[in-house]
Amino acid sequence: MRKIRVLPDEVAQKIAAGEVIERPVSVVKELVENALDAGATEVRIELADGGKALVKVQDDGSGMDAEDAALCFRRHSTSKIRREEDLERIATLGFRGEALASIAAVSRLTMRTFDGASDRGTMIEREGERLVAVTDIAFPRGTGVEVRDLFFNLPARRKFLRSASSELGPVTKYVTQAALGAPGVRFTLVHGGRETIACPPVGTLRERVFQLFGGKMVDRLMDVAAEEGPGRIEGLASLPLGGRPDKTVQHFFVNGRPVKDRVLMAALSQAYTGVLERGRQPEAFLFLEFPPGEVDVNVHPAKAEVRFRDTQLVFRLVLRAIGAGVSRGQVVKEVVPGGSGAAAARVAEGEAGYRAPGLAFGPADAEAIGADRAGDVGGDAAGDAKGDAKGDVYRASRYVSPSSTAAAAQAGPAVLGQFADMYIVAADGDGLLVIDQHNAHERVLYDKFREIDREKAWPRKTLLIPPVLELSPSAAAAFEESAALLDELGFRAEPMGGRSFALKEYPELFKQEEAGDIFLSLLEVAEERPAEERRGRLLATMACKAAVKAGEPLNRDKMGYLVAELFRTSQPALCPHGRPIVVRLEKATIDKGLGRK
Repeated sequence: MRKIRVLPDEVAQKIAAGEVIERPVSVVKELVENALDAGATEVRIELADGGKALVKVQDDGSGMDAEDAALCFRRHSTSKIRREEDLERIATLGFRGEALASIAAVSRLTMRTFDGASDRGTMIEREGERLVAVTDIAFPRGTGVEVRDLFFNLPARRKFLRSASSELGPVTKYVTQAALGAPGVRFTLVHGGRETIACPPVGTLRERVFQLFGGKMVDRLMDVAAEEGPGRIEGLASLPLGGRPDKTVQHFFVNGRPVKDRVLMAALSQAYTGVLERGRQPEAFLFLEFPPGEVDVNVHPAKAEVRFRDTQLVFRLVLRAIGAGVSRGQVVKEVVPGGSGAAAARVAEGEAGYRAPGLAFGPADAEAIGADRAGDVGGDAAGDAKGDAKGDVYRASRYVSPSSTAAAAQAGPAVLGQFADMYIVAADGDGLLVIDQHNAHERVLYDKFREIDREKAWPRKTLLIPPVLELSPSAAAAFEESAALLDELGFRAEPMGGRSFALKEYPELFKQEEAGDIFLSLLEVAEERPAEERRGRLLATMACKAAVKAGEPLNRDKMGYLVAELFRTSQPALCPHGRPIVVRLEKATIDKGLGRK
């Protein structure tokens, strides 16, 4: 007896519909994409019971005539593509021709549409796979689709729908994304008769963010942009020391399509290494533009993911855009009087925080900083190193030059002394600065190490009697995966059998007795980080291990050199791991505390 049977069409169509339509937000997404592809300038979404009872989407787009309206419910009927080659140059949000067929298969649907070319519009009513009626109607140009009783004919699916408020949340998030992606379109979202989103058309992304997130959010964002080859990126992202505790405000768009992409998230995270405090996540609204042939959007049933032809280019664009934005203003944390120890960031382009005399950043510096960050990905990114990094690093005194000149010390605030063998106290015309010596030196070394790494100029020392290190299984696996990268950073190890490895070479900048422990620390970082983030994180770990420690006394020359070098770095406010470096006590605060006017 045969076990294999061909499923009836109605069963196959319901299975296919379930792949495209998972919950009310899926319906909203497909219908809004159709509206935007039709050139709509106004999109109105109405929901009842979180979309379970009703999803209604009305637009003023191009509409359809009666013939197209009847055809659009056939599976794989579309106006977006014609031939197989068109899949390689998709420029619309929708393209598969599955949306309306899938929605209709699992709901009671009514569509009204009019293309403005004839004297009447068309209304089509469907109930699941059954066509109920086709009627001529009076209707304005555009399309309106009402979807009622979602999954009425699939009770097993319907019972897994959540409460109205739980279903409303994803819809609100999607409409927010759609509104961000099309600032010139009016968006309205109504639930239960109450407007949840009301966004008139605006001319800029910043205005749209203001509409959706408010003025405080806008004040925390900087403009970012970069171009390379066929790719371009622009948008808004967190100012230094900003951010939030979670990743809920990270929005990525590729050719106008909102996407979730691991590469973009990793690039954004790496771009903000040492720019945000530990535990903070950047806020970002980033728009990437590529020729359609450079991006594959046909990789996910809901079209929520994309695949890039050149992921390294994507990384470099994000890193350079954020790096250039960060370079326009340095930030120092202020001590807030009368509070409970909280700190506030003072941010202003061109004069925020402390800016050492003669060290104002310009466009060339912004490009160099962006190139530095891009170099953390592959080491071959564009950007010339500034100065001789190796000449500024001195192993004899843990890389703080004991022979700094008075001129170098004068490049930054005046050093007053050291407190608790941990903090350097300095002063300028605006007040007092308290500088964490370990975090400051870590930032200085990190920037110098990036220059050395980009030049592939690590000075190496070969050990005649190499130490043998016994690795854990996970560390051994991390070494196998990252051996080439570690070798590029100056660490070369060879297997000795089992999980034993001999450390043959290490960067001469480190002390010999430290090399083994540093190598093991790098393996721990390699275990924890995805491949795209490893280079920058390994450099940060090397800087941390090499920096002066808390509790280490420093003489005045060393402190002056370290402070001057700190304010020449790409980001003197934070160490590469996101810890604050400097806090400022304003003179006005001191005057007020001491009763001076």
